[in-house]
Order: sequence, then C-alpha cells, then structure tokens
Amino acid sequence: MRRFGDASTGFCSGWMRIRGARRRRGYDRGFILSDHADWPALLRTIRESGASRVLLTHGYTHALERFLREQGVNAAALRTAYGEEE
Repeated sequence: MRRFGDASTGFCSGWMRIRGARRRRGYDRGFILSDHADWPALLRTIRESGASRVLLTHGYTHALERFLREQGVNAAALRTAYGEEE
C-alpha cells in the first residue's frame, strides 16, 4: 500500500451541493451527482428519447407507469433485487 502514497476520500451525491456537506461528512473531495430527476424533466427526457418502450426500476414506478400509459407510452415497472419502494 505504501507505493500508492497517501489516500484521499471522495463522495458523489446530490447532498454535496449543500455548503459544508463534504466537511461535515469528513471527505477530502465532494462531487455533485444526483440520481434524482424532477417530474417535468423526467417526462421531457422520456418524450425526447423517442423510446418505443420505457422500463421503470426506481422510485414510484407504478404511479409513473400509469401516467405514461395514459399518455400512450408503452411503459412497465420491473421488479428489482431491491424490492418495492415505500
């Protein structure tokens, strides 16, 4: 391990956008990256992708599936190893 030199820690999260989050959590570097999307941007992305089928795996999948189907989009919620969302 000595040949690698000093290690530093980093964390990727939307929480890194909040001032002081990196310091409070004790990371050397913080990178802003979020896996959350707002509803209008998500719907716009689905529409602009031109996808013939949309598969949903995270979040409120059943609500989004119903909404997309009502809009004429072939959408389906998939079960994952993580189980149902609460």
